Amino acid sequence: MPTESGVFSELDQFDRKILEILAQDGRISITDLAAKVGLSKTPCQLRFRRLVNDGYIEGFRAVLNPSKMQLDHIAFVEVKLSNTSEDVLKSFNAAVKKIREVEECHMIAGRFDYLLKIRTRDIGRYRRVLGERISTLPHVASTSTNVAMETVKEGWH
Repeated sequence: MPTESGVFSELDQFDRKILEILAQDGRISITDLAAKVGLSKTPCQLRFRRLVNDGYIEGFRAVLNPSKMQLDHIAFVEVKLSNTSEDVLKSFNAAVKKIREVEECHMIAGRFDYLLKIRTRDIGRYRRVLGERISTLPHVASTSTNVAMETVKEGWH
């Protein structure tokens, strides 16, 4: 169960340190991870496998450089739906997952229903994605765009 701080009680100091290090460097070897955590290799490897099997670690992936891929333009889109019945939400959720340019999609409690993070190469491409893909999603009543001028912090690190 989560403690008041939100940390699961099954995690001890070694588990938390393993997760912290892996969040920074998912390619670290078990030998190097064990040394940084202060465990021998076998106990560290067993803890690592348990953290994966218990779902604390969802997977490993490459962190891509958006600038190198010419995806520097970030827009946050507030989406208001025509209604929020369960069928409408399911329909919207399924459709938005198919849009490659949508990097993140969050259901929001507030003056709009969803907040989307859209990454494209420029404002022209964003405008096309908004007009042709986002605005035509099921049950979209209105959208409002906020363009990021600079990314100060992104990710867990």
